[in-house]
Amino acid sequence: MSLISLYALNYASNLSSIQGRLILRIVNLNLRDQLAIVSFHELYYNIGLRHQGTFVQTRWMGVQTEKLPLDLWIYQELLFELKPQLVIETGTRHGGSALFIAHMLDIIGGENGGGKIVSIDIAPDEVLPQHPRISFLRSSSTAPDMVKSVTSMTAGKSPVLVILDSDHTAAHVLAEMRAYHSLVTPGSYMIVEDTNVNGHPVFPEFGPGPLEAVQSFMKENQEFEIDHSREKFLVTFNPHGYLRKKHK
Repeated sequence: MSLISLYALNYASNLSSIQGRLILRIVNLNLRDQLAIVSFHELYYNIGLRHQGTFVQTRWMGVQTEKLPLDLWIYQELLFELKPQLVIETGTRHGGSALFIAHMLDIIGGENGGGKIVSIDIAPDEVLPQHPRISFLRSSSTAPDMVKSVTSMTAGKSPVLVILDSDHTAAHVLAEMRAYHSLVTPGSYMIVEDTNVNGHPVFPEFGPGPLEAVQSFMKENQEFEIDHSREKFLVTFNPHGYLRKKHK
């Protein structure tokens, strides 16, 4: 048995842990099915991480997104359901996910021509896709002036959707969550990406990352609930990462 299979078996068997519980949210699966899901997740992710394949080579209209296509489909569903007037994305990178969201908003339409996207990155690609819905901002997402500027953009906007996908260290993600959670409108989402790293179930050597930030945030904030229905495709790069803001 390969090291991946051994790790996946341990992961799938440990159903009392947070990692193990991720697999059983939607349907009751036997151990063989759980092992298959986790093994595929590891195989798919590791080919991207180690060999620059799979998600690293996933493009939207020619622009790299570095996203799992199953998660992009969930984004499409959320965008249609919410019809956000503003999407805040931290972590521009190549600009592919911002372009995907812009094109989805083109299709969806809405009042006043539909929503806009603001995408923030401290070091994005030099050449980014251009679209009238997208504003690219170069800065640290947690810089006080940037948070203040983005906050001003939300005035009169509803719904507001927030996607966090920049520096994945736990401390930075938690700082982002604290900075931007108040901008999310009730019923909308704060999506924390790549909660699968640090052994959940991939990249165990990463260290405390997005999932650990979510755990800390949920202990101190009662305004959000984790929407596990967004994990319905069984494999997601964002387990426990779809946080819906409760209605008061």
